Amino acid sequence: MNADLNCRVTELWLYPIKGCAGVRLHSATLADTGLEHEGIGDREWVLADAAGEFLSQRSHPLMALVQPRLTASSLRLKAPGMIDLDLPFDSEGDVVRVQVWNDELAGVTQGELADTWFSRYLGTPCRLLRFDPEQRRLAAARDTGAVAAPYKFADAFPLLVLGEGSMDDLNARLAALGAAPVDQRRFRPNVVLGDMPAHEEDFLATLEHGALLLDCVKPCARCTVPGVDPDTAASDTTVTDLLASYRRTAEGVMFGVNAIVARGAGALLSEGDMLVGRLRFG
Repeated sequence: MNADLNCRVTELWLYPIKGCAGVRLHSATLADTGLEHEGIGDREWVLADAAGEFLSQRSHPLMALVQPRLTASSLRLKAPGMIDLDLPFDSEGDVVRVQVWNDELAGVTQGELADTWFSRYLGTPCRLLRFDPEQRRLAAARDTGAVAAPYKFADAFPLLVLGEGSMDDLNARLAALGAAPVDQRRFRPNVVLGDMPAHEEDFLATLEHGALLLDCVKPCARCTVPGVDPDTAASDTTVTDLLASYRRTAEGVMFGVNAIVARGAGALLSEGDMLVGRLRFG
């Protein structure tokens, strides 16, 4: 059985650097690789250690405090105790290999200044790499079916969708424990939807807005990152332990749903837009 619902886009988030803070947008282009703003895509950059392994908040929670801002020609970065870094979009460098989970990908170096800035801030040697546009990385066909779904340095899919109702439910549970509320930044969604009951996104098959069609392909299994406070970088297990108590499945602790752009790449999505969601049951 299928049914339709109307839901409203309440927030849009782009994460220029994997693992660092996001940029909230009023409008964004839906490229086939996920959200874009002025040609800059989601998870366009990644940090890699000396061995070429990607870095994340799992091991380096201070990444949460790196605040990016998109200017007309550069990525401007702020972090506690650091002089601002202005990284021109036209920076060119060598193509090197970077490991993101099971994928060996090509990244373009962004210069010694950027590498020194991040190495000093995180206290470990690392380098900043930009996604090489000559490569194509596809989400697993077992999840996307006939749709080829490219993405950049994200974990596994181009988009993460989260309902406000799910956050409200989590915060009500936290309040019952005497714990402070949290916000959606801990879960790093790209699209936040209002006007839906808690965890209704679990049952979304598609989301449609004009020519744009998103396929909601798989619930999102959560790691330890929601335990990192995006304002302080302090880590604890209150949120992750609570989620595990009521959101655990055979495949992990689920919160939010992964999505791909099935039709209408290039369409504009804005806060306040109403989407038609088709639900799947069973």
